[in-house]
Amino acid sequence: MSTYERLVRETEASRHAFLATPIIQRALRGEVVRAEYLTFLHQAYHHVRHTVPLMLGMGYHLPERLRWMHPVVTEYIEEEIGHDEWILDDIDASGGDSSAARLNPPMAATEMMVAYAHDTIRRGNPVGFLGMVFVLEGTSAALATHAADAIRRALDLPAQALRYLTSHGALDQQHTGFYEGVVNRLDDADDQRALIHAANRFYELYGAIFRAIDASSNHEVSAP
Repeated sequence: MSTYERLVRETEASRHAFLATPIIQRALRGEVVRAEYLTFLHQAYHHVRHTVPLMLGMGYHLPERLRWMHPVVTEYIEEEIGHDEWILDDIDASGGDSSAARLNPPMAATEMMVAYAHDTIRRGNPVGFLGMVFVLEGTSAALATHAADAIRRALDLPAQALRYLTSHGALDQQHTGFYEGVVNRLDDADDQRALIHAANRFYELYGAIFRAIDASSNHEVSAP
């Protein structure tokens, strides 16, 4: 069994638990209100803006035996630059205030996920950050494929209000084969354990963000 196959198999329970989160199920049915979508974008901005710094940190902390990953990290950085600006544009196009997203602090759940990512790179095994990539890219691709159009129709939003979700999802589908190839080169048992452990933790942490968004809403269903 390849490392990627192990990763998928040994995070299956966490993935199912994450996808069962009530607000995600409602999003898939198009049963969300504008305030929930805007809160999602605000929290996405606060973790996505850390993506490039996290990747830089991962590259810096990689041990000598993993130096072959430096070009991989560089490629990811080049592709991720500016995605936080996409989110700010989506906020404005959805009738929100992007300046408020910049100025207001993240929810505690979002702050905890970002903090865990930084801590994983510095305290633990930097390969663990690939667990976050696995969770976020897989989730955005799934939401883009199944939820973006439902959200757009339910909230009567223009297409440019979902640029982050749809464009990021399309990119992440392209990334899947590349990511799988990278992960399958991890032949050290400690690296494999760190990757799988982190992915399970990030499913929990990312799920906590969606539960916090859900708890902050009034659960009104937006009319089509």
